[in-house]
Amino acid sequence: MSELSHVTVAIVGGGPAGLMAAEVLADAGVQVDLFDSMPSFGRKFLLAGIGGLNITHSEEYAQFCKRYADKQKPLQPTLNLMTPEKLCEWVHGLGVETFVGTSGRVFPKEMKAAPLLRAWLHRLRSLGVRMHVRHVWQGWGEKGQLMFSTPGGVREFSPLATVLALGGASWPKLGSNGAWVPLLRGMGVQVAELESANCGFEVKWSDYLREKFSGAPLKSVALKFTDLHGNESERQGEMVIGQHGVEGSLIYAYSREIRQRLNAQGSATFTLDLLPGRPVERVRTEVAGLARSSQSMSSYFKSKLGLAGVKLALLHEVLCKEDFKNTDKLVSTIKALPITVHSVRPIAEAISTAGGVCFESLNSNYMLQNKPGTFVAGEMLDWEAPTGGYLLTACFATGLAAGQGALNWLNDPSNRKQIP
Repeated sequence: MSELSHVTVAIVGGGPAGLMAAEVLADAGVQVDLFDSMPSFGRKFLLAGIGGLNITHSEEYAQFCKRYADKQKPLQPTLNLMTPEKLCEWVHGLGVETFVGTSGRVFPKEMKAAPLLRAWLHRLRSLGVRMHVRHVWQGWGEKGQLMFSTPGGVREFSPLATVLALGGASWPKLGSNGAWVPLLRGMGVQVAELESANCGFEVKWSDYLREKFSGAPLKSVALKFTDLHGNESERQGEMVIGQHGVEGSLIYAYSREIRQRLNAQGSATFTLDLLPGRPVERVRTEVAGLARSSQSMSSYFKSKLGLAGVKLALLHEVLCKEDFKNTDKLVSTIKALPITVHSVRPIAEAISTAGGVCFESLNSNYMLQNKPGTFVAGEMLDWEAPTGGYLLTACFATGLAAGQGALNWLNDPSNRKQIP
């Protein structure tokens, strides 16, 4: 029998980070009680898999780690515990095959999250994890016990250790509502303000564009942006013109930098190359041909430049009638169309959140410095990353690290006592 077989640990939050921490602890013989506010576990995880569960990314590991930007340094030891390769091996251990898509993203063979989640929960139950749903964490009681509101009333629970994995504040209907922020701040924990990440931004579109092209995909464009530090970068991809502004994968890739400029200056402008890969001089020659053509401008642009629909509408957003007669102005706008965003879309709409528990409030085991026996994992922590498997990888990895951190703490006999 394990030396820790009579030890009870609570995991609060049934997403990827919480489930991973539960597996680590239960596999070591610890009695784990897993709590979630929803009627079932992994609600946001399942949502992430609706369009194809992007587990991780296959790019070169050094480049992969750079996606975590200024939080790479504190996360690096944790990422090394659960590299993309190790994560795929773990998935395969659940009987789920994976494949690498054309973009380098890694998916389950069936694309969906449900089969993986079912296999994972079955493994946890077989390890003896006790599962409790509809338990909303309310903080700590007077004696330090965990307090939960449940359909049957208030419930108290006094584990030897606790792992908090409550998520950020995006998609609150699925359980991640950020209600834990004041609870931890009340305990003296440093928590960076939660903000929208991998999110859309608001643009003051004309009524015509908003009514005619809301929801229209903008494909084969290249976005160029200069961050607050003067670093210019460009990326090709796709985005969406929304009712309130811009969203989509290309926007999400720059959401951190755009948000930072918005916070500092109140607005942020990026440019779009509507014809990436087509040299400026070629575009100039094709635009100049309009004067000799018998076609209408819209027909000519569509046939000669492939500019139609939402791309042509965007040109009309920033150019007046006279500008279309100015070849230099028209060409420069086609190759660098400016779009100014004025605010971030609400956090409830975001794919993920930035901000959270600062690493300075944790020790190397992910334990709160001023709350011994309480560990934090997943999106509660102050980090962010673009979509593309980076979010899930770090959630899995920090869950693993917090679980191992709790084990390290419990394996010290001086800590193995019933503390509230």
